[in-house]
Amino acid sequence: MDIDFPLVLMVATAVTGLIALVDKLWLAKRRSNNAMSLDEPPKEPFIIEQSKSFFPVLALVFVLRSFVAEPFQIPSGSMEPGLIKGDFILVSKFHYGLRMPVFGNELVPIGMPERGDVMVFFPPEDPRYFIKRVVGLPGDTIEYRNRQLLINGEPVVTKEEGGVPVYNPVRFRVTEQLGEHEADIQWVRARDTLSNKEIMWAGPEGKWRVPEGHYFMMGDNRGNSADSRSWGFVPERNIVGKATAVWMHWESWSDIPSFDRNRWLD
Repeated sequence: MDIDFPLVLMVATAVTGLIALVDKLWLAKRRSNNAMSLDEPPKEPFIIEQSKSFFPVLALVFVLRSFVAEPFQIPSGSMEPGLIKGDFILVSKFHYGLRMPVFGNELVPIGMPERGDVMVFFPPEDPRYFIKRVVGLPGDTIEYRNRQLLINGEPVVTKEEGGVPVYNPVRFRVTEQLGEHEADIQWVRARDTLSNKEIMWAGPEGKWRVPEGHYFMMGDNRGNSADSRSWGFVPERNIVGKATAVWMHWESWSDIPSFDRNRWLD
């Protein structure tokens, strides 16, 4: 069961803040009045003492995580070859406007997702964070067939990078020009269950019209990505933020963290 950390953090911040406020406005004065006849000052109850200690820390983390930046770890290979499993990403929470934590409604408009951005979001009807590339903007028509992406009827400009390894390719790569971004795209060789032959698996194909207020997301590892081709469009309220940098790679607890993949993302 996945824990809704933003909700837990918001509730914890609100509860400790409320306890600290009630103590300041009422309970502290009451203890002081009751202790006038005592020889030593009254001791704060444990729950009040802990709430007053934790509230400033929780409030700072809540503000930074909700409105400035949030760390995110790549959970799968759907964004290979550019982002791999275990990469830790810094997600800008204000790039697409300040949003109300948990609820997702926009508080202060700043910017909108652009084609080619790498974005973190919640898929429809799924509480888990996903990271994919913005391919379709509101109103776009997206078509994907035979490993060729078309946007509004125009083929996306691609540059073939060849197979890896050269002598017996298991991966095939191209560079796609998506807006102002160059995206490194790959397909992986897989066995077709119908023909029992190995092919460069392209993933789901089809044609889609992006509704207003929604976005069409695709993984860079096109043959191994659960994205808008499978579960549909991402509404604006589900946006978490823009991925801006890789700041660490740490795939599992048994590995040693490394920083040789650190870089800014286009």
